[in-house]
Amino acid sequence: MVIENQYSFLTESIKFFIPEIVLVITYITGVLVDLIVKKNRNIVGYISIIGMIIAGVFLAFNVGVSQKIFSDTLAIDPFSTFFKFLALITTIIISIMSFSYKELYVPGRKIGEYYSMLVGMTFGMFILSSAINLITIYLSIEILSLSSYVLAGYTKENRRSNEASLKYVIYGSLSSGIMVYGMSLLYGTTMTLDIHKINEFFAQGNFDYFPVIVATIMILVGFGYKISAVPFHYWTPDIYEGAPITVTAFLSVASKAAGFAVFIRFFNDIFYLPTNSLESWSNFAFFDWTTLIALLSVLTMTVGNFAAIWQENVKRLLAYSSIAHAGYILMGVVVLTNVGITAVLLYFVFYLLMNLGAFYIAQLVLNETGSEDMKDYVGLGYRSPVLAVLMTVFLISLTGLPPTAGFIGKLYIFSAVLEDGWVWLAVVGVLNSVVSLFYYVKIIMNMFLRQNPETIDKKFTSSTFNLSIAYILAILVIFFGLYFSPILDFAAKSVTMIR
Repeated sequence: MVIENQYSFLTESIKFFIPEIVLVITYITGVLVDLIVKKNRNIVGYISIIGMIIAGVFLAFNVGVSQKIFSDTLAIDPFSTFFKFLALITTIIISIMSFSYKELYVPGRKIGEYYSMLVGMTFGMFILSSAINLITIYLSIEILSLSSYVLAGYTKENRRSNEASLKYVIYGSLSSGIMVYGMSLLYGTTMTLDIHKINEFFAQGNFDYFPVIVATIMILVGFGYKISAVPFHYWTPDIYEGAPITVTAFLSVASKAAGFAVFIRFFNDIFYLPTNSLESWSNFAFFDWTTLIALLSVLTMTVGNFAAIWQENVKRLLAYSSIAHAGYILMGVVVLTNVGITAVLLYFVFYLLMNLGAFYIAQLVLNETGSEDMKDYVGLGYRSPVLAVLMTVFLISLTGLPPTAGFIGKLYIFSAVLEDGWVWLAVVGVLNSVVSLFYYVKIIMNMFLRQNPETIDKKFTSSTFNLSIAYILAILVIFFGLYFSPILDFAAKSVTMIR
């Protein structure tokens, strides 16, 4: 009878785990095909995209489902499903971007494992989005991290890439060590790994607050590292600059989204009181987590924006920009009402479009000029008007100006903060948006208002296929700036987390 029950629970769990199984099969298939097929370098990329589309089809069957699986270690709910779709879309776009990345396709380099690693990272993000057990959280972060360490140094003949990979491993190991020690302290206090049972333990009271506070802060360090929050951002500029530009774009969107998913679920589930029905933070009156995270938000957006002002490397500038955007998103985490979480989810969809678009244009410019320096963007509006206009659209959206999707994202974040009474935080956010305008406009000025006599006649353009991808992203950025109701509705339905 016990064996039959266990078999029943296992089959029930597998039914909801099919998207992850498809990703594992895709990963293994990609590795095997890469060993067998030598002539077609893109075949593993095609297999990866097809596998992720199939995973997306099966993931659609989980929409609206709220179910714990595998002995309550993973949660299949609207919240996790949203971030899984986000990860899949990002990975598919990055895979398509990679086909045209010249630095990746140097003679003699095996490229198949690159696409397999992208699928491996996506699998890690799937598990991380659903994790409701401390061990599962840690293992999923490691699955995600191991692939990202390899991809950061994939162009191994590039010294910057090697340096990026090594720094990533060292910093990642340090943050993981701090986080897992915090988890051990939390387990020692509560004697459970299930974050929902930890919540029940806290609700009963009568426990020592000090080790809980220390443990949670140490876990916050691990999560803060993953989302590039200040002061745990020190790895981001160097890794983003040294890694291949497609990997940088991937880390800035998908990896950050998965980090925020576990961040929100962990703090919301542990410090949630059943009577509040997800409407507000519950601090159990022993520590003001909201103020701490608000300070992290302010530090993150301020340091990110002001550091970006001085950058002369476009990829490094976008790295600091991504740090600043993590600060804006943290504003929604501070609130953590239904409205706040909806704003975070909405922001991530729009951030995906505009950030990947900006990195993609930077990649196309790199393909032609062989440089990421700001000086090589001088006169781009004359040398390649289409790329310059598209880049301007993405930069305006990143700034948060209408009529772009970035404006809608920031509008909902600031509205959620104001609605919850955090007026000073909203003011800081608006001021930081003004600061960000300075360095985004600097790129636009270089493209249209300055000329380099040595390069003015060296016009170039990209293939129709490459431009079509940029066109689609730019059109979506403008379209969702004018009509965003479907995305807002989907985000609002995705705030539900299983208890």
